[in-house]
Amino acid sequence: MNDEGYMRAALALARREIGRCWPNPAVGCVLVRDGRVLGRGWTREGGRPHAEAEALAAGAAARGGTAYVTLEPCAHQGGRGPACADSLVAAGLARVVIGEVDPDPRTAGQGIARLREAGIQVEVGVCADEAAELHAGFRLRLKEGRPLVTLKLATSLDGRIALSNGESRWITGPAARARTHLIRAESDAVLIGSATARADDPDLTCRLPGLSGHSPLRVILASRVEPLLPLKLIRTAREVPTWIVTAETPSAHVKEWLEKAGARLVPAAADARGRPEVKSALMALGAAGLTRLMVEGGGVAAAALLSAGLVDRIAWFRAPLALGADARPGLGPLGLTALNAATRFRRLSLEQLDDDVLETLIRAA
Repeated sequence: MNDEGYMRAALALARREIGRCWPNPAVGCVLVRDGRVLGRGWTREGGRPHAEAEALAAGAAARGGTAYVTLEPCAHQGGRGPACADSLVAAGLARVVIGEVDPDPRTAGQGIARLREAGIQVEVGVCADEAAELHAGFRLRLKEGRPLVTLKLATSLDGRIALSNGESRWITGPAARARTHLIRAESDAVLIGSATARADDPDLTCRLPGLSGHSPLRVILASRVEPLLPLKLIRTAREVPTWIVTAETPSAHVKEWLEKAGARLVPAAADARGRPEVKSALMALGAAGLTRLMVEGGGVAAAALLSAGLVDRIAWFRAPLALGADARPGLGPLGLTALNAATRFRRLSLEQLDDDVLETLIRAA
């Protein structure tokens, strides 16, 4: 196997914990010597241990070998062990192949420099595009202070999400719904607006076989907290962590209720209507460590994020039926008065899921 093959193996390992290792990036590492894999590792839930530490469990057998790491080994020492660059030096590796440079200013090239100073051959940029995609949320959080936002829409051909009477189960089929669960599993958190929370009280968990432990953190964007208290989302907060982002200062009674339920309040600034301002909300989530956020509903929250230019990607599930203008739209009003003010996206992929289609888009530069 060549360098690209081993790096792709490291990338696959990293994806095992994506959505669960925040605030750290999902990193994979493969140790090889004389064509034999000696050790494998990936960053674990909560960000520790790091991938390199896991792979180096091979110990002295790694001496003279090559490490394939999706992200530059860290140069800063945490509270639970030495910097990964130092660990690789101590292991006596001859060569380190890296997917991309770590954007964290505590490392940002210093890990590479430390390896080279120790006489280790270092190559950077193998499978760079795949590595950049894997670490995109981590990079955006460091750059802008907020998580990468993926807006998920499941609509009819004409962009409707429910009939006028609220009936919506099911517009898309089982294959599309299963893919939604996979996107949840790969997200740090999933966000809905309070109107959707009250109307549907969804589980927002991952129910794919073998991935039940990969349910994301649940986030509710709410103007008022008290109406949320009876919801299953709140009652099950100790089983699946649930945060409420709000600009309101709830009463002592409400705070006590939330504390007993295990739900967490995240304060954000208010917009002109007293609702949590979406950029402030995302910055608060970024400050809490989130790197990948899936937005699942409803139309008001989605429109607010789009209007603010805060949607990075769209996962649009489209069913082959039309519901008409009297049905409920997938997006609330955007208030546009000129076409050039609209956020534009470009297609990344188009996938058939039985009778439905998943179109994945990324915000145009």
